[in-house]
Amino acid sequence: MRIKISFRSLCVGLFLFLLIFLGCTSKETTSETLPNVIYILADDLGYGDVSFYNPKSKIRTPYLDQMAREGMRFTDMHSTSAVCTPTRYSILTGEYAWRTPLKRGVLWSYGPLMIPENKETVPKLFKRNNYQTAVIGKWHLGLDWVLKTPYDSTLVNKNKQGLIIDYNEKQIDFSQPPTEGPFQVGFDYSYIIPASLDIPPYVYIENGQFTYAVNGYTQGSNLNADYDGAFWRPGPLAENFDFYDVLPSFISKAKAYISKAKEQANPFFLYLPLAAPHTPWVPTNDQKGLSEAGMYGDFVNMVDRYVGELLAHVDQLGLKEETLIVFTSDNGPYWKEKYIKTFQHKASGNLRGMKGDIYEGGHRIPFIVRWPGKVKAGTESKNPNTLANFYATMAEFFGAPSSPRDSFSIFKELTDEAHTPLLKPIVHHSSNGHFALRKGSWKYIEKLGSGGFSKPASIKTLDGVSQERLYNLEEDLVEEVDLSTQHPAELNRLKQMLDSVRSLR
Repeated sequence: MRIKISFRSLCVGLFLFLLIFLGCTSKETTSETLPNVIYILADDLGYGDVSFYNPKSKIRTPYLDQMAREGMRFTDMHSTSAVCTPTRYSILTGEYAWRTPLKRGVLWSYGPLMIPENKETVPKLFKRNNYQTAVIGKWHLGLDWVLKTPYDSTLVNKNKQGLIIDYNEKQIDFSQPPTEGPFQVGFDYSYIIPASLDIPPYVYIENGQFTYAVNGYTQGSNLNADYDGAFWRPGPLAENFDFYDVLPSFISKAKAYISKAKEQANPFFLYLPLAAPHTPWVPTNDQKGLSEAGMYGDFVNMVDRYVGELLAHVDQLGLKEETLIVFTSDNGPYWKEKYIKTFQHKASGNLRGMKGDIYEGGHRIPFIVRWPGKVKAGTESKNPNTLANFYATMAEFFGAPSSPRDSFSIFKELTDEAHTPLLKPIVHHSSNGHFALRKGSWKYIEKLGSGGFSKPASIKTLDGVSQERLYNLEEDLVEEVDLSTQHPAELNRLKQMLDSVRSLR
């Protein structure tokens, strides 16, 4: 018997077949084109510590050097602040932190969550594009701790703008974990310490819960030193917390997370802010003496080793070709002049200044991107950029319609050798709140002094004497020759740019 099929039925059948076929094809294409993303953020690592950036470094960093050979290194990348909390805010939001009430310094032990729950963030961008999201490492963006009742207003520390920087630990109820943190910012999974490794409380918090009870107390370590060496402050301590095991623990957790995430259908975004080589400098026994730069150098060497372990883990899982990995630092190194003389090691390279400073050593940082098949191996970018650009870069990749006001995409710069980027002005900010602006080879600094940890931090002048400085970094990378009187028009142009950026709403 012959079965009759109408033309209409045939068309409907063909349409459904194509719909199913194209749907399958689309899914396969998506899984192939959406990479896993790992963002590794070192803590206080200097531009001159990585031997690929500084051949005269007294520290060997073979794994980071290999990563640079396999990808692209940026030689003019900058943190948005010379200290850590504001830089971390910029990485996750794409905006300068000085637009918030945090105008200088960092949050302390018990400051509340700095990023509002309704704020757009990088992990939320990833989640909208069906990613798994995780943070493992040093948080230092505030947590909403449970306060004891009755509330004692004398036990709170606010800045001039009314932002709560810290509560006295006597006000904290350690029987309960913080109520808000990474989950509100957009992370599905979190394993963190609250702040820097030298700032209490010393406890791991996994998915909003203490991994061990906070029922101990440390009297601190190396308290007579100048905030360096194996230094940490007195404060509450969780059971089994070991300062020497924090870096290995973060890498172990990261490897476990990647292995688990690989088994899921969706790609993952892992934000991995390490707590090293920030103080306390606590290299394990097997790492001691491997550098020529003392405890700090050994700790940097340990960072390199464990980053190498993580990269090897990604490769062994067969994820190398489908994983975009960024390695960078949150600001310059805490490396004083006496250590430069003792070890003949320049953690900032040939740059002026160190962590906290408005000078290049305070905020110019290593930045390496590995993405096989997309980012050409052995390439280099000499264009000025900031860490705030992460949001816009991923937004362009996802085809997102907009991005925060201080974030500009470097996606084409990473993936298209023929692309010539339009250089945007970038703003630098010191720990004491000093401003500078960079445009092309010119750098304008608004006030005298380092604005940070190098002495003098500030310099008073007579009324009518200008505080402003102007440097041409192409000719004077060490910022020695002030050209403000020779180029008043350039000085005024950059000053107006800075005022314009600051006035954006």
